[in-house]
Amino acid sequence: MTSMAAAPQAAQQTTFESLDPATGAVVANFPVHTADDVRRAVERARPAAAWWRELGFDGRKTRLRAWRSIIASRLDEFAELIHRENGKPVFDAIGELSIAVEHLDWASGAAAKVLGRRRVGSGLLAMNQSASVEYLPYGVVGVIGPWNYPVHTPMGSISYALAAGNAVVFKPSEFTPAIGKWLVDAFAEVVPEQPVLQLVTGFGATGNALCTAGVGKLAFTGSTATGKKVMAACAPTLTPVVIECGGKDALIVAADADLEAAVDAAVWGALSNAGQTCAGVERVYAVASVYDEFVAGVTREAAKVRGGADAGADYGPITMPGQVEVIRQHIDDAIADGGRAVVGSPDSVQAPFVQPVVLLDVPEHSVAVQEETFGPTITIAKVRDEDEAIELANASRYGLGAAVFSAKGGRAIAERLSCGCVSINSAISFAMVPELPFGGVGDSGFGRIHGADGLREFAWPRSVTSVRFPAPLKVTTFKHPKSARVLVTRLVKARWGRGRS
Repeated sequence: MTSMAAAPQAAQQTTFESLDPATGAVVANFPVHTADDVRRAVERARPAAAWWRELGFDGRKTRLRAWRSIIASRLDEFAELIHRENGKPVFDAIGELSIAVEHLDWASGAAAKVLGRRRVGSGLLAMNQSASVEYLPYGVVGVIGPWNYPVHTPMGSISYALAAGNAVVFKPSEFTPAIGKWLVDAFAEVVPEQPVLQLVTGFGATGNALCTAGVGKLAFTGSTATGKKVMAACAPTLTPVVIECGGKDALIVAADADLEAAVDAAVWGALSNAGQTCAGVERVYAVASVYDEFVAGVTREAAKVRGGADAGADYGPITMPGQVEVIRQHIDDAIADGGRAVVGSPDSVQAPFVQPVVLLDVPEHSVAVQEETFGPTITIAKVRDEDEAIELANASRYGLGAAVFSAKGGRAIAERLSCGCVSINSAISFAMVPELPFGGVGDSGFGRIHGADGLREFAWPRSVTSVRFPAPLKVTTFKHPKSARVLVTRLVKARWGRGRS
């Protein structure tokens, strides 16, 4: 999540501090880049983009895989920085980096096949033409990244934009700029010739400046409210955008579910990364016949999970201080609306940490069910059957991801869910598969990162035809013979007018 509205003091600041969210210790100082700074960065990126494009797919793959190797070889160092600036445990940081590296590897290797020129059929009327489509980079792509997964999520845009042949200007969240700088500095080691990947830092005004600086495309990850501001800022110049916003993802537990696996997935999906996961599990709908056993399992396992700053903690602090109050409000409102906590309570919120909270009997109209909490909480509701679970899961204005647990009906349930990604008998697994596109519908945004769809987000298609031989019947001319109408009419009727399928 990130903000397009600068903090009140940001207008006077020229630098800001990045802080360890668990201790408040200063990690580093960074400049607050102005609109002029951002425009200059974009202008520097234009010739760099042309140079990068000329390297071709193979040349870029070589550089990108060298970058991959730097990240992998310095995994411990980078993970420790992520732990200090973002707050997540080192092991979680290593997991995030591992996924990011795999996506980088796939994008660099697949770009030529996905985006390279390919022949297509020319059809009957253009049979004398050869036809092909190719994908060209936008030039300079702006990326505004979040703080919750400060490597994996922005790299879903950065890796794919670079592989497609673009230069990138990257604005990380103001809560994780040191992580962004580490990435950019590592890239400069393998691409020292040109500023192909640049960093700009600051608050919402810096992000707004990136939207209006003349980039060819803008990729944003953050809240729905901020995503709308990004779109508004990009609208006057018709700058295309990829918008990946939040979610209120549901997990459905069917009557034939493996309850042990469902409990494990629900607890991990809700509580890992302190619940600060856009595709994390926030709602569960369990069929009545398995509800009690499922709730007992979640209650037992969630009570074992603990947030903290020590090495034994299962997750870390809430990275963005303001989110603590959102979490507190959702818990308070859920209980005020008649819900009850079987794990945790309002006292579980002790900034900067929030201990697990499991809520039952929360009405569907409650903000704890309707709005993204982005904390280590989960609501569990009893439903009469899978049909009601699907209905309630789809009632959300969000549509990012979902999970389904069913021995036999998982695929059928998944096909009825209004969301961009579904895991059957697991949670959030789709994010780990490089070839799968990631993104949502509704208030979760639009456009895709990852996979072939993610590569094509950062390149525009160009269609090309070329005459191979003179057309036996040329219709694209004023000089066609008088018999042409009769011939074309007969041709169309013979080809398509006899009920052929």
